Amino acid sequence: MENWEEKKHLITRNLQEVLGDEKLTEILKQRDLKIYWGTATTGRPHVAYFVPMSKIADFLKAGCEVTILFADLHAYLDNMKAPWDLLALRTEYYEAAIKAILTSIGVPLEKLKFVRGTEYQLSKEYTLDVYRMSSVITEHDAKKAGAEVVKQVEHPLLSGLLYPGLQALDEEYLKVDAQFGGVDQRKIFVLAEKYLPQLGYAKRVHFMNPMVPGLTGGKMSASEEDSKIDLLDNPANVKKKLKKAFCEPGNITDNGVLSFTKHVIFPLMKTDEKFIIKRAEEHGGDAEYSKFDDLESAFAKQEIHPGDLKASVEQVINKLLAPIQEIFKDPKLQELAKKAYPPPSKSKANVSAASDEITPNRLDIRVGKIVEVTQHPDADALYVEKIDVGENEPRTVVSGLVNFVPIEEMQNRNVVVLCNLKPAKMRGVESKGMVLCSSVDEPKQVEPLLPPKDSNPGDRIVIEGYETGEPDEVLNPKKKVWEKLQVDLKTNDDLVAVWQGNKLISKVNGNVVTTSSMKNAPIK
Repeated sequence: MENWEEKKHLITRNLQEVLGDEKLTEILKQRDLKIYWGTATTGRPHVAYFVPMSKIADFLKAGCEVTILFADLHAYLDNMKAPWDLLALRTEYYEAAIKAILTSIGVPLEKLKFVRGTEYQLSKEYTLDVYRMSSVITEHDAKKAGAEVVKQVEHPLLSGLLYPGLQALDEEYLKVDAQFGGVDQRKIFVLAEKYLPQLGYAKRVHFMNPMVPGLTGGKMSASEEDSKIDLLDNPANVKKKLKKAFCEPGNITDNGVLSFTKHVIFPLMKTDEKFIIKRAEEHGGDAEYSKFDDLESAFAKQEIHPGDLKASVEQVINKLLAPIQEIFKDPKLQELAKKAYPPPSKSKANVSAASDEITPNRLDIRVGKIVEVTQHPDADALYVEKIDVGENEPRTVVSGLVNFVPIEEMQNRNVVVLCNLKPAKMRGVESKGMVLCSSVDEPKQVEPLLPPKDSNPGDRIVIEGYETGEPDEVLNPKKKVWEKLQVDLKTNDDLVAVWQGNKLISKVNGNVVTTSSMKNAPIK
């Protein structure tokens, strides 16, 4: 792209505001722009991160040099949203997640620079500049600048007042011409323009994206569970969250679903691509749009039904998330996710009522593969299996299936295993799990459940509607957690495993657990 006007159009399209337009033109007439986007490594990145990422794709298309800053120190300064001991882990998680998003939308990573704040913000020069900045900036200005970004509390910590000044200094230390962020950063950008020249540094250009409403309305936030679709949400979860999304017929001003098409779907489309709203023939058949404005006016005139818009956006979101979820199948990244965002710990003295609540997300159910099977040396009706459930070593599990499944059918079979029962000795052999089966007593009939299509050993099985939260380490036998949940587990008319009517699905791909022939049978 040779023409500076074309570059400028790409750089500024869909932005809400540009501060420093003349300077931008001046630079583009001479050379390509250097720009940075920073993200504080706090809550888990979610689907709204596609909004800045698709803008970064625009910057790269326009030949810009782009730096992505993982602002780890900022995450700590903002009311310790990321505790110091989790900081490195969260930053690592952010880096993996952001790179996965960029890969998903086809952005070549080699064109980007990735920097962590602590790589330079603890240097002697930067530290001295922080003190210089604090000697010219008033408390009033610092507080006002952070009002929409730093968490507001009655007695603000000094760290939150330092935050905006540090963000201003980042522009100088990253050697950029411009900073990009959401319009919620505007006051920090204005502060940077006012105070950097006072330290003898150049004033930068600032680009602002509009705040895209979350799927439930307001700002899409990593701390509002239902307003965000997590990058690792399976298709069933995406459907459930979009179902709740606020998308009123004809409303084009506060509509997270429509905004997502404007800021993510349309900018990422290739020149000849169209956004297709799939509809039944009786509702007018499929509608195709190559420009967002046409879709928006059709929605405003109520020619497009919210349900059809949601269904089409759902397909695109799943398509965007699939490559990310593929990357995150790596056991190392799964482990990292657990460590960076551990479930809230429950001290013994303060066991919350929630931890006593008997809900099915407390079950650790996984796909397993039987790698070895023998008959129990001391019990004719029992098999001893070695089952791969995605851990370093296969687990030993004892199952009473000799009279129901021939040994050759057990070998290399894929099964569904409950992994957090307390280990128990069965006729002298310790069993560390249970193969889940459909089972009726009269006449006695048992068949092992079939794992979801396209699943691998170690994939978590969750109950639809109960996908969040971590399972118990070990189910407490005294509290009879398994027994209380098991009474509602059965197969339905369609041979699908359900708990109180909610399907058992793979957390990885949303496919269902089934049984081969037993309808309406208890699962145990």
